[in-house]
Amino acid sequence: MKHLRQIVTKAVIAKGKKRTESSEVLCPPNTPSSILGCWVINHTFQSKKHGKYVEVTGKFDINVWYAHHDHSKTSVFTETISYKDRIKLHYRDKDSTGEEVHVRVIQQPNCTEAIITSGGTKFQVTVERELLAEVVGETTICIQVQDQDFEEEWAFKDESSSSSSSSSSSSNDNSSS
Repeated sequence: MKHLRQIVTKAVIAKGKKRTESSEVLCPPNTPSSILGCWVINHTFQSKKHGKYVEVTGKFDINVWYAHHDHSKTSVFTETISYKDRIKLHYRDKDSTGEEVHVRVIQQPNCTEAIITSGGTKFQVTVERELLAEVVGETTICIQVQDQDFEEEWAFKDESSSSSSSSSSSSNDNSSS
């Protein structure tokens, strides 16, 4: 006899993903002659659920290596940038308890472009990032239960093996007279 049973378990009940591209204007202490390199490091963030959104508050450092004083000196300028992203959630289950928010970084903040502004005194840095939010909560699933002994069907390939213990003797005649 078959019947259904409800099981309460934890599962991903909602997901959301957001890609952000921002343009940051940085003011170095010296008038730049050229940009030699730009990189983004030290990304940290926290997340909290607000209704149908996950709000991610984070920060990262932008480092710009640049030449100044008519290409006679180089310096690295660092500035910490703060951000706040709202990620819209798409639900599979509406009613849930014990929710936990998990945010994964799909693309770490990364410099896609760094230029000297038209005034020649600032940097304009384009940074992209992508985050995935998942909400895990308790949900109910239904399974079919068999009352009697039940063995799951498996597809086995027929294999036959034979074992023989015949030994062949070979003689090696390397006699020299």
